[in-house]
Amino acid sequence: MKPDWPLETERLVLRPYNDGDLESLHAVYSDPEVARWLYYEASTLEQSREKLARKIAGSELSEEHGLSAAVQLRDGTYVGDAVLFYFSVEHKTVEIGFSFDPRHQGKGYASEAARALVDWAFSQGFHRVIGRLEARNTASARVLEKLGMRLEAHLVENEWVKGEWQSELVYAILEHEWHSVQ
Repeated sequence: MKPDWPLETERLVLRPYNDGDLESLHAVYSDPEVARWLYYEASTLEQSREKLARKIAGSELSEEHGLSAAVQLRDGTYVGDAVLFYFSVEHKTVEIGFSFDPRHQGKGYASEAARALVDWAFSQGFHRVIGRLEARNTASARVLEKLGMRLEAHLVENEWVKGEWQSELVYAILEHEWHSVQ
């Protein structure tokens, strides 16, 4: 499934990644504060190159590749990354994720970009969208709550990540709920 690129919101443009996005993508994922609650450490330039290649391949949603969107302001300034990927094909469930440049956090861009992707997912016939995050990641939890997602699970110390037991929160919203909160 492929969106009718670009997806536009009031302040943002979500578009497929291209080769020219390496510097911007690397600036986000090489930042230790961005990587703090991710499964991996801050990216090296080579890791960012590999990540960009995967994101370029993700211009449409498939079982092999998540859908990756470069998020930019209408003036072209890159502010972050938003993704959707299959959680369950059989149960028509996708998972949303996002990472934003710290210089552009706290302005509602993550919520606005995520809202566009969730809206697209439901327009494609998905039944459920989930978001999973490290329990201490309060900023991401706020984004999911702003979307109207409900907290469904708090998995206590369920994963060994970066040398410690980490807990996970699982948020979700159903297609019929989405239309009632929008």
